[in-house]
This record gives sequence, structure tokens and C-alpha cells, in this order.
Amino acid sequence: MRKLIISILALASVLSVAAQKQNAAYLAYIEQWKETAIRQQIDYGVPASITMAQALLESAAGQSELALNANNHFGIKCTGDWFGGVYYYDDDRQNECFRQYNDAALSFKDHSLFLKRARYETLWEIAVEDYEGWAYRLKQCGYATDKNYAPKLIKIIEDYRLDTLAKDIASYEPQSGRALEREEGPMPGGYHQHPQPKEVIAEGTA
Repeated sequence: MRKLIISILALASVLSVAAQKQNAAYLAYIEQWKETAIRQQIDYGVPASITMAQALLESAAGQSELALNANNHFGIKCTGDWFGGVYYYDDDRQNECFRQYNDAALSFKDHSLFLKRARYETLWEIAVEDYEGWAYRLKQCGYATDKNYAPKLIKIIEDYRLDTLAKDIASYEPQSGRALEREEGPMPGGYHQHPQPKEVIAEGTA
């Protein structure tokens, strides 16, 4: 009995430490956007865990200047094929151009479309369940300049069990005619996807 009590106390201690690592703002953000992240995996093939981890990290759980003022939750900068709204913000350089959206949900969708660019084509060689592979490949492809970008994503995924977000994915259905396709024509919020230029002007940020 004594051994059982000690084991229970040890488990409770571990669970307590794990709970302390979880940020209330992160938990609220996950609850708010988990359905949207799952939808990205269904319709575009981007792992829900990666979408959510990037959104949490890039937007500071929705509290960054870009998220609050531009509805930009992924730090995606303007590119030559972007004709939507813009927001200027100091990042790697002063007064850099970032994409602005009418709705934060459009930022999630645009992120999925953004990863269909040629620069990220090797992402799709990695299984959707392999969040570590996706995290390191995103860094290798140049999504962010932070050398610790991949470990940060992985830590967020593991601390908040984001790898379990899509466990009930079978209960969802793809949106008709939209899965794994780029937008042809305007997207609500001023986005219009033109043919991809040979050179990318700017990518994501960290």
C-alpha cells in the first residue's frame, strides 16, 4: 500500500509540473482555433499540430502586434503575388511589409496556401504525423530566421499535446472542391493568388 501511495504522489507531482508548463493564454487560443487548424489538415494537408504551433509562436497566442492589428497570425510577409492589405512593421529590417487580413481565419487559410509554394515543396515528402520532420523542414526551407525555430515548435506541440488535435479527423469532411488547391480569383479579405513568381520577395518570420 505504501508503494502504491508513493507512486500516486509521484504521478501527481509529474502532472502538476506538466500543468504548470501550460500557459492559460495558449490554452484559450488552442480552444478558439483548433477547429480551424484541423480544417487546414483536411483541406490542404498541413498538419494541424504544425499549424497550431506556428500560430501560437508567431502570434504570441494572438497577442502580437501583427495579430492584433493585421489579423496576421503566421508572420507572413508581402510577396510579389500579394495584392491584399498590407501592414508595416519592424522585424529583421525596419518598416517591413506584412500581409493584412480582414479576418484572422483567412490568415490560417493563407498560411496553408503559402506552404504550397515551390520553396516548401519538400515539406510534402514528410508524413502528416511527423511533426518533428515538418518543424525542421520548415526551418530548412527558410520559413524563419530563428535558429531554434524547430525546437520551439516541437516543444509547443509536446507541451500542449497538439499532436492529438486531429485524432477525430475522420468525423470531418473536406470542403467541396477546395482540398489541396490554390485559390483562383479573390479570397475574402482582399487576397488574390496570382501565378507564383520565380523569386520570392519575402517569407515568414520568427
